[in-house]
Amino acid sequence: MFRINAVCTGNICRSPMAEYLLRAELARAGVDDVEVVSSAVTAWEVGNPIDDRARDLLTERGLDATRHVARQFTPADYSRADLILALDTDHYTHLRRGAPDAAAEAKVRMLRSFDPEVAERGPAEQGIYDPWYGDAGDFDTTYELIAAALGGIVEFVRDARTSDGSHESQA
Repeated sequence: MFRINAVCTGNICRSPMAEYLLRAELARAGVDDVEVVSSAVTAWEVGNPIDDRARDLLTERGLDATRHVARQFTPADYSRADLILALDTDHYTHLRRGAPDAAAEAKVRMLRSFDPEVAERGPAEQGIYDPWYGDAGDFDTTYELIAAALGGIVEFVRDARTSDGSHESQA
């Protein structure tokens, strides 16, 4: 099983949006045997549900995130995940610095590094602003930025699974 962990500050806005959008995109693409979770670099929101604005946006698009409960990224998550997706540059820096070794550090990527429009720009220009500080329009923007990277992530997972000999279903 291939495992992905999307990570943001509190695990109530950006990373759960990425988690649910990526699950849906993998299913739509016929890529199975992939676990997608999300977490936070802080403990600020641990135990809390997804932000109402994020939940409502996902619900409007047919995704049910009502069972989401915020959790904090732990050192054990480095070994559990095959790909760790940072939603902003501070998360990326935090996760890479905290990695126990070079192999774990290499698992950490900016989510938007999979968006062909910004892939070549580097981590400093691939962050997604925290919509928690804004209004519904900021959540729409976050949704669009995440959605633009989904196809690249799906292809990455397909390639990774093919290169390690894993079987996958075809879309």
